[in-house]
Amino acid sequence: MNENASKIDRKALFGRHDPVYRKAELNAPLSLGNGKFCYTVDFTGMQTFFSSYSRFPLCTMSEWGWHSYEGINYKREELVLKNFDTYGRDIAYPTDEEGQEELFYNLRQNPHKFNLGVLGLDIDEKYLNECTDIKQHLNLWEANIDSSFKIWGESVNVKTFVPPNEDSVYLGISSSLLESGKLRITLNFPYGSHEKNGSNFTQTEKHSSEITGKTAGGLLEICRKMDGITYYVRVFMDEYTTYSFDGKHGFVFGSTRDTLYIDFCFADSPSYNSGKMPQLFSDKLKITSEWWEEYWLKGGALELNVSPENKEYYEKAKELERRIVLSQYLMAIQNRNSLPPAETGLTCNSWYGKFHLEMHYWHSAQYPLWNRGEELEKSLKWYKNILEEAKNLAKSQGYKGARWLKMCGPLGDNSPSKIAVLLAWQQPHPILMAELCYRQNGSNDFLLEYLDLILETAEFMLSYIHWDGNRYVLGPPLIPAQERFDPVTVLNPGYEVEYFRWAFLQVNIWLKRLGMEERQDFIDAAKYLSLPVSYNGVYPAHENCPNTFNEKPFNTDHPSMLAMLGILPGMVIEKPKMNNTLDMVLKNWDLPSCWGWDFPMMAMCAARLGRTKDAFEFLLMDNHKNTYLPNGHNAQADREDLPLYLPGNGALLLAAAMMAAGWDDDDGSHAPGFPDFINVTYENLNKYI
Repeated sequence: MNENASKIDRKALFGRHDPVYRKAELNAPLSLGNGKFCYTVDFTGMQTFFSSYSRFPLCTMSEWGWHSYEGINYKREELVLKNFDTYGRDIAYPTDEEGQEELFYNLRQNPHKFNLGVLGLDIDEKYLNECTDIKQHLNLWEANIDSSFKIWGESVNVKTFVPPNEDSVYLGISSSLLESGKLRITLNFPYGSHEKNGSNFTQTEKHSSEITGKTAGGLLEICRKMDGITYYVRVFMDEYTTYSFDGKHGFVFGSTRDTLYIDFCFADSPSYNSGKMPQLFSDKLKITSEWWEEYWLKGGALELNVSPENKEYYEKAKELERRIVLSQYLMAIQNRNSLPPAETGLTCNSWYGKFHLEMHYWHSAQYPLWNRGEELEKSLKWYKNILEEAKNLAKSQGYKGARWLKMCGPLGDNSPSKIAVLLAWQQPHPILMAELCYRQNGSNDFLLEYLDLILETAEFMLSYIHWDGNRYVLGPPLIPAQERFDPVTVLNPGYEVEYFRWAFLQVNIWLKRLGMEERQDFIDAAKYLSLPVSYNGVYPAHENCPNTFNEKPFNTDHPSMLAMLGILPGMVIEKPKMNNTLDMVLKNWDLPSCWGWDFPMMAMCAARLGRTKDAFEFLLMDNHKNTYLPNGHNAQADREDLPLYLPGNGALLLAAAMMAAGWDDDDGSHAPGFPDFINVTYENLNKYI
């Protein structure tokens, strides 16, 4: 906590960035969630116009909601692998789909996340444009949504919230249309799908919906079965609620009066509630509001101010503050669970809802800096759960230790890919993320708990590098973070080499903390690992790519050479050369090809170089993949498959916290990464490495 602690009115900070809509924002709907369950809504506070929100889907998703198509042969051991010469030894990778397309893509698409159900008002899509007087307010501080609109000449008001410890959607609706029977709630169940919206409404015979319990007190239990999985929806109603079931997958709920309180609880096992529904609604709303208030007060906070006379930067500071606040909310509602998150979290499917472990850093490394290391620890434990799977993968390729995958589902099942299986920059991630958690909690028990994981990670890295007679080298075959290279040409990509070096040294720091003997092989690996090569005073993408900055496609995608000093402290990096490299990126890089996390990465590099004005500007760079929607999501231009991109939000939070609280070898000044004309107030933020 810094000298400005307790000077931020956090409720006011959040309140001034509450999204307030006056129209249907088809490309920026709002969401509610509890970190492991997410419900995305249109302007009605529900999923009434599901089909109209095709680009940014309205889904109901949970961390436990995984589905695989039944009746298709998914035998992973039948994959034909492609051999890559690795210094005289063939190592096989699942990179080639030719002749095995069905198996290849089945293994990529399964398991996938699916939409648990579509919960909306019984208003036909054709009436979308007849809804008037729209007003919708997302209260960030209390995590609830108030929605109001007019249809057929009458007003409709909806209160929506998701409790912190239930995968439930609570709805409070008031309208004279309820009592007249013109307005009802519908619940429709789709078949699971690997597509973006996780829904298939055409395969009605491949799943079942059955009422398995009901009571006079207003409890209705629906059992859902689909391709070997079972889940439940418990509907708790008040005494005035009516319902009907079409016998297939559709339910309709109405009321005999002009108010309706109802709770839809989704669970992978039967669960029940009790109490009178209106009172239960009020109690749960209070519990939810209080929980979120405590959550926001507990972690870090950051406030940015600029003199109103400085008009350009006054507006920029407010916009950056908006992005930071909304990013905190978005990560909190769908990125605090026991699994690493997908790149679209629990909002919709990206890459079938599977998670990418190289992105885990960008999603979650920010948590310890915001004094919320426990949120990262939840998903860090997952690596321990699949440690044997990672060790088996390494062993199958002739390596020691544990090799972490790139794209997988909850059981650590490796997905075949032309690119993913040849990446390596995710390997040190568990070491760095564990270090950030330790720095917040400082516990020897934590060191012991994760020691085996850290050592097995380093063992693989040690066996993965190759001694060429003079030095240790990385690759080939290897695809770096910048996915623009033939793997057989890549040698010593700068970011990966520097990351491995840092990780080897960090493992010995862990051993010393525990009073254990340092490993000489880790010391030697760090000492003799190749130094990042430079050409004409500039760091290229990798050693075999002197034309990085003047030849496509080498100057596209992620400028990951900047990560050597930014993400990493750059122990062997020469700052004048990195300064030149950053200038060359600005001059010659195809910046529109960058991704959402590249701009915070550039800011982290600029901050360490003392280029604070540039660092601030990079966070707000005018680029179609650095846009932040009214709901706070980082959009990736016009990509239909990525209407949102949470690694961008997580990277923004990481960079902003680092720029405010500083890093290990900063100059000791207040907010060392921000320019002096930004008045930075922060509390409960922790330093970066």
